[in-house]
Amino acid sequence: MSRSLIQRISPFFIARIKQNHKLLRSSYSSSSALHEASSESPSLDSIHMTDYCVKRMKELQESEESSEEKMLRLSVETGGCSGFQYVFYLDDKTNPDDRVFERQGVKLVVDNISYDFVKGATIDYVEELIRSAFLVTTNPSAVGGCSCKSSFMVKQ
Repeated sequence: MSRSLIQRISPFFIARIKQNHKLLRSSYSSSSALHEASSESPSLDSIHMTDYCVKRMKELQESEESSEEKMLRLSVETGGCSGFQYVFYLDDKTNPDDRVFERQGVKLVVDNISYDFVKGATIDYVEELIRSAFLVTTNPSAVGGCSCKSSFMVKQ
């Protein structure tokens, strides 16, 4: 009986994964066309920040009263509706296992474990009616995710 249930719901999950993958690809092409001013070809080993991401981080750094320069930290945790979720926060310290990516003086920090999940990704800052947030708009390591783009499934 459980085998027949799996056979019945498998097409639904496959279709949902394909739909999420298509959404991720279309989101990347629209956001990169609108937000990326750089003519560099994206590297699969780097993590890319769009112009809006850099602009917002500079605004946040200017509004900070601290003498420490804030960096955007991206980490991946288990959870969310798709298995893994992105977590963004401002940090003023780097750890020995961190990788630092810089664009126009703005630093993005990713720990070594999270880096394996977001290698080649693009980070954007998006302002919508329901929220304003840093988002991973494209991630070559993800096969799908939820519509809010805060969680994802990993390629096997």
